[in-house]
Amino acid sequence: MIDSLHLSAADFAALAFFLLAWGLHTLASDGWIFHRPSLTMAMNRQREIWMERMAEREIRIVDTAIMGGLQQGTAFFASSCLIAIGGCFAFLGASDQVVGVLSDLHLQGAATRTAFQLKVVGLVIILAFAFFKFGWSYRLFNYCSILIGAVPVAYGEQAHNPQTRSAVMRAIKMNKLAGKHFNSGLRAVFFSIGYLGWFVGPVAFLLSSALLAVVLLRRQFFSNAREAVLAETEEIVQSAGAGSSESIRPDSQ
Repeated sequence: MIDSLHLSAADFAALAFFLLAWGLHTLASDGWIFHRPSLTMAMNRQREIWMERMAEREIRIVDTAIMGGLQQGTAFFASSCLIAIGGCFAFLGASDQVVGVLSDLHLQGAATRTAFQLKVVGLVIILAFAFFKFGWSYRLFNYCSILIGAVPVAYGEQAHNPQTRSAVMRAIKMNKLAGKHFNSGLRAVFFSIGYLGWFVGPVAFLLSSALLAVVLLRRQFFSNAREAVLAETEEIVQSAGAGSSESIRPDSQ
């Protein structure tokens, strides 16, 4: 079976490690492995605070502007994925030339034309996954804009009545869900960079996957961005998780 695919056992081992690193990073970011709050979890808490403050404002120009920015960013990445997919198909059309260049460089990853094409197809699958995640996230951010408009205009104590609170919770859940799918798409884009190591060889693939996983985990749990969000109030996020884990996990919807 392996021989028919023109891939070695080392290739499959490196691919398995790549998928494992991707899956573990997803679980860690969503709070299923470590008790330490991640940057994603902290930002979900800020999404909740944002929607709660939004309900107290009579004029919500700022909120609609933020939603517009989120949609534009999501659309940019979705378009970029389509362009990258087109580039991959161009690679497939020029497989012989590319394999020849890689062979001249004595790269282990350029064994055969079939192996190269299989690796390109894998990259297309990753980018297609990212595109669909971004596309769905864009639609959910659009739905969230509608839900924000559906929140009754009430400020002060009136913003905490049951009807307003229910509308705010719907907006919070939709916002966090849109953010979850955006993060999944962005994670796929990041791991597609590590996937490029496979075109050099299985060892390079394993090393690039490991390095990428370490960098992403550092950004989630030990970065300055995380500290900026949590500042000196990390206990608030932790207490929120102890009281209701659904309030900080992005997939609690």
